[in-house]
Amino acid sequence: MFAYYFDLALRSFRRNKALTALMVLAIALGIGASMTTLTVFHVLSGDPLPARSSVLFTPQLDPQPIDGYHAGEEPPDQLTRMDAEALLHARRGDRQALMTGGNVAVLPQRQGMTPFNSDARYTSADFFPMFATPFLFGNGWDAAADDGRARVAVITTELNDKLFGGGNSVGKTLRLGDNDFRIVGVLAKWRPTPHFYDLNTSQFGALEQVFLPFSTAMDLNLDRSGSMNCYDQRPDGVHDTDVAAPCEWMQFWVELDSAKKVGDYKAFLDNYADQQRAAGRFHRPDGVRLRGLMEWLDFKEVVPGDVHLQTWLAFAFLLVCLVNTVGLLLAKFLRRSTEIGVRRALGASRRQIFAQCLVEAGTVGLAGAVLGLGLAMLGLWAVRQQPVEYADLAHLDPLMLLATFALAIAASVLAGLLPAWRACQVSPAIQLKSQ
Repeated sequence: MFAYYFDLALRSFRRNKALTALMVLAIALGIGASMTTLTVFHVLSGDPLPARSSVLFTPQLDPQPIDGYHAGEEPPDQLTRMDAEALLHARRGDRQALMTGGNVAVLPQRQGMTPFNSDARYTSADFFPMFATPFLFGNGWDAAADDGRARVAVITTELNDKLFGGGNSVGKTLRLGDNDFRIVGVLAKWRPTPHFYDLNTSQFGALEQVFLPFSTAMDLNLDRSGSMNCYDQRPDGVHDTDVAAPCEWMQFWVELDSAKKVGDYKAFLDNYADQQRAAGRFHRPDGVRLRGLMEWLDFKEVVPGDVHLQTWLAFAFLLVCLVNTVGLLLAKFLRRSTEIGVRRALGASRRQIFAQCLVEAGTVGLAGAVLGLGLAMLGLWAVRQQPVEYADLAHLDPLMLLATFALAIAASVLAGLLPAWRACQVSPAIQLKSQ
């Protein structure tokens, strides 16, 4: 039966080519605009680690002075080095990792290559298993390397291609400034989006190229990057990155695989804060938070406000296109009142007329989806030309490809409901009499 209705729809399109083209164009324009913005929103608001996000949490502590405090005020986004190292050494989670951004000077050993700077991440051993980072060669370092301030490094596949031609570089030497590091692992292609574990250095940018033990980076006084908030005067002789410095600049993540462990860890944080208040370090009440990965992204409002606005505007435009399509379908179906009346007189039921009209509307949507897909790809190309951090991420994935066709067909069928209902109300007796 569907094939019969589909054949009738194609015949109707051939009889009313101009009207059909207008309807297809209206649907395509709305779909193209909405899928362009929806794809960008989907990319930016997605789960960066779908298999792990439910067990990853980031704690917040508030060591700032009581001056200027307001009830309900959120604690800082980052931790001091003292607090981060205390939480790391307490080892109350299944895994835990402290980290901060850095910048290193890479001195290639290949002939003809000039030195260059590269983004780095100074972290601890659990970073790699906790975030399930994929490895092309080797693996990460262990806790003993953290404790021993070992000069080991993990690099990305991009840097490995650049320095070693893509071969297995595990065991080779990486020269960073005046220091040599032994490569223990090469990451496979991995780019969590957004850059959830440190939203201060880059939210949607490329991954750091070099990963080093935090203890080693501090021992060698390597350059760091990212935001830093110092809330009090530093004692004489104390630098910003020292343990005793009253500066918040570190990120900390912990893995907790059950609700009970989450509750226990929150209790541990509350107890730690109470101990610091008793010691005179913490002053503010209610300065402890423990947020899951997706809750953290929502709290930080990672998706830019203009992307939200563009998405709403695009769907408003799609609604306008649907209203126009409703009018065109209504005109198209009512112009065929005589044909419908004859079919009714020959025994076609109202349900059959209604179904035929909906199949015709859905076919318009299918054609609009094909054209709209091309417009969406053109729109995403335009997004990739913009000077924004997430520009290179604007690509249509299989889910968004299916969503394009689903949205177009659903929208056109929805637009066809009123015209189809009006068409099936046509009285065969009046149409035959007028003929």
